[in-house]
Amino acid sequence: MLSRCDLIKGAAVALLTLSIQGAWAQETKMNLFKIVTIKDEIVVGLSAEELQALGGNDASAVAHALAQKGDLTVWQYNVHRGPNGELQQAPTAKIGLLANASLRVEPYTTPYQIVPHP
Repeated sequence: MLSRCDLIKGAAVALLTLSIQGAWAQETKMNLFKIVTIKDEIVVGLSAEELQALGGNDASAVAHALAQKGDLTVWQYNVHRGPNGELQQAPTAKIGLLANASLRVEPYTTPYQIVPHP
């Protein structure tokens, strides 16, 4: 049976791990968004620079740019195992989004480390 001290230590390690991953994601400045379409949902990642080029830094800016331009090229993200075996959110393919197929753009959070796209 675990002692109270062991539980506190475990919680502290978990909290530290999550805060480090969050800080790493902030350093890479990757923002993830879930694109909801008629057929499915996908997760895409945009850097801070890419978001600024779209005219904002949130899901609204992505949705507005998609509606205004009609299409966007973005990196699709999926969960994969990293080099040391940990799960991470990583870019898998550069894809095109069409405005008429997208219904909604939402911010997306992940407990995993986010790998920046090339």
